[in-house]
Amino acid sequence: MAGSGPDKKERPVASGAQTSSALDELYRRHAGWLGRMLAWRLRATPLDVDDIVQETYVRMARYAAQEAPRHPRALLLRIAVNLARDHMRRNVVRGGLAEGAHQQDDAGYGAIAPDQHEALELKQAILALPPIYRDVFVLSRFTGLTYEEIASHAGISVKTVEWRMSRALAMCAARLRD
Repeated sequence: MAGSGPDKKERPVASGAQTSSALDELYRRHAGWLGRMLAWRLRATPLDVDDIVQETYVRMARYAAQEAPRHPRALLLRIAVNLARDHMRRNVVRGGLAEGAHQQDDAGYGAIAPDQHEALELKQAILALPPIYRDVFVLSRFTGLTYEEIASHAGISVKTVEWRMSRALAMCAARLRD
């Protein structure tokens, strides 16, 4: 019989307390590092970083103690980066960049400082981009992903990412010149 006998290693099922203890230890050892890495790599707000770190550990809890990786930081960072990409994609799809612009529009241009006015114009230029260009632009400029990572994420070639990025930049520049 294949798979039976002394060669097959039986894995004991970890109790909830063992898994929780292992996860607590992982959190104590790596949460600060993970938060700093996300803040540096994604240039995200502290609130977004905290949310992604918490969600990362929720996902990490799915791994049994026996399946804990030999390199937990690599797995934690991979989970966190994937969560951040999902978060950014949802914001782009839902128009998350527009939230700040709508709040500032309500105040009127007279109440906006000159540098805020420029930021508002830039947000409006980005939101005016066609979705295929806007997605590449946002992933590159706001999440800090490389063109290779964007290509892999979007299922397109690096050359297509380069072309879409150059078009997005040209469209934004044209709109800002007007």
